[in-house]
Amino acid sequence: MIIANLIAYILVLLGALNWGMYGIFNFNLVSAIFADPRGVGSVIVYTLIALAAIWLIISPMITNGALKLQGDREVRRTE
Repeated sequence: MIIANLIAYILVLLGALNWGMYGIFNFNLVSAIFADPRGVGSVIVYTLIALAAIWLIISPMITNGALKLQGDREVRRTE
């Protein structure tokens, strides 16, 4: 679950940066990489970003309100 959350978080951040560049500079990085805004590669990337956003919405509901991005660490004391 932690890996899925990290991947989703990174994808959503990349999507947000792409929208920011598009809004400020009128430059769409995804369509520039795939040379077509409606090409197969672009559609796959946009779909993955949308699924990542949906995952980040429902993941805290599954885990009782916690979005885990790190594993639980135990504190060990040496005596």
